[in-house]
Amino acid sequence: MNHFENYLNFKDEDLDRYVYRIIPEFRLIELFKNKENVLVSPRLWDDPFENFIMKSKIRFSNGEISKIGFYDDYFAQCWSFHKASDAMWRIYSPNKNGIRIRTTVKKLAESLSNNLGAWKNTQCFIGKVLYLPNKKMLNFANTVLTGLPNQNNFAHTLLVKRPAFKHENEIRLIYSKKENTDPSDIYSYPLDPHSVFDQMMLDPRLTKEEAKEMKKKIKTATSFTGPIKRSLLYAPPEDMVFNFG
Repeated sequence: MNHFENYLNFKDEDLDRYVYRIIPEFRLIELFKNKENVLVSPRLWDDPFENFIMKSKIRFSNGEISKIGFYDDYFAQCWSFHKASDAMWRIYSPNKNGIRIRTTVKKLAESLSNNLGAWKNTQCFIGKVLYLPNKKMLNFANTVLTGLPNQNNFAHTLLVKRPAFKHENEIRLIYSKKENTDPSDIYSYPLDPHSVFDQMMLDPRLTKEEAKEMKKKIKTATSFTGPIKRSLLYAPPEDMVFNFG
């Protein structure tokens, strides 16, 4: 198989849609310097419901109950279809030094899959998160692993969250390692940021002067040639004169 196939919960027209991720300034510079993208183990995520299916015990058809022994073999990175969200800026850019990077679903997936050769459709997945209420979540958990277990089914278990997080409109890039030989909580792979990312956006709470200085710093540190803009999501108007009396 030469082409990548593991687009989960997507429609065909979604593959060329933009996806976004807000990262701190130092992480951005590190990304361009090292030319590596970093995925993390789901066990590091804050929500206790994350990855709960693979943490649970399963009952086989013969009645035997066992744990899933390789739930730590998966790594993921979170992106969003949302291009502008007050909540996202405040959560992921608390000190106003976050930068939103942009790519497409397909470019993001291929940045990982193209490094995996013949294993791309065994180890690489990208999926849209489904937001399920408790009853549907439990029904999903009871059915997703039926039949012959495979990496695709396990990847799907990382693509469900509670409705409280629906505002995130999340996309996840997922990697499954072949052998459980490395206890690390991260997985890094080579990535050319200049070919994958096509735009950067700065925090809307920055003043024009602050944004100008950050833009200059980023250009110097990364040599990025694409557009770097300040988000106008809720930035107050500047240099305006109002009539009085």
